[in-house]
Parts: sequence; C-alpha cells; structure tokens
Amino acid sequence: MSSTGTSTAAWLSRADVRQTVRAGLIGGLVGGVCIWIYEAIVWVGVQHQMPMKGIPRNATGLTFGQHVQTSLGAWAYVLGTVIHFAFALGWGVLFAAIWPYFRRRGIEATLVALPYAMLAWIVMHLSIALVSDSHPNYGDSAVVIGGFMSHFCYAVPLALVVKQQLAQRK
Repeated sequence: MSSTGTSTAAWLSRADVRQTVRAGLIGGLVGGVCIWIYEAIVWVGVQHQMPMKGIPRNATGLTFGQHVQTSLGAWAYVLGTVIHFAFALGWGVLFAAIWPYFRRRGIEATLVALPYAMLAWIVMHLSIALVSDSHPNYGDSAVVIGGFMSHFCYAVPLALVVKQQLAQRK
C-alpha cells in the first residue's frame, strides 16, 4: 500500500483515470459538435426534416415528448442542448475507458467506433421508446439508417480524438 492508501497494483492510477476522463470529455464534445454539423447538413439542408433551430430542442422532444418541448418554449433549446452534450460526454468517457482494451489488441479506433455508434444509437433509442411515445418510427429503415449515419459522425471523430489523447499511454 502506498502512503495514500491505494494499492500500487491498481490497474489504473489516478493520473490514468484523469487522462481517460479528459480524453473522453474532449472526444465527446468534438463528436457532439460533429453530429450536429451532420444533422444541419443532412437532416436540415438535404432532407428538410426540421428547421435549423429544431436541432438543439430535438433531444427535449425525444426525451420528454412534444408537449413538454412546446410548453418549455425557449427553455427547450437549453434543455435539449444540455441533454445532447451530457450524453455525448458520457458516451465519450465510456469510449475512452474501453479504447485501451482494443488498442492493446491492435484494432484501429475507427473500427471500434462504427459498432460503438450503432450500439449507442440502439441503447439511446430503446431508452427513448421505453420512456416516451414521442419518437420516430424505429421500424422504418430510413430512420434506423439515418440514426446510424448520424452516430457514425459522432463516434468516428470521438474515436480519433480519444486515440490521439491516449496515444502516449501504453
């Protein structure tokens, strides 16, 4: 035991945990911005699914329903932004925590990011379907493909940032 009372044989030191969390937060932030850029280009610009101002409030409607989104007025934008980035940061920290396992096995970060993006989309949207009836038709292949594509635009930049941030750690 060291003087701080923690085991020196711990699989991660406090510095490693801080570095992992920091990498995940930075990667999650970058990914969160990238997914919104994708949504602005594709969902707003190409597919005309919503107006540009609908992007930040989208998470509010998905989480709490359209009635709450409408009743909150301008606060729906704030709450939606908080929800979006809270999840982006949380998924980022989780990716940073699992990334060293795959790195040690020689697997490229972007290869890990692709199924990670699909898993994140599935988990989040199953959760939304359980708590709210205000969601798109998850049986529609266009919704699923669009969701996966948007989450690829989150997870790939996340993975590259985490890979770069944790590169010096063996």
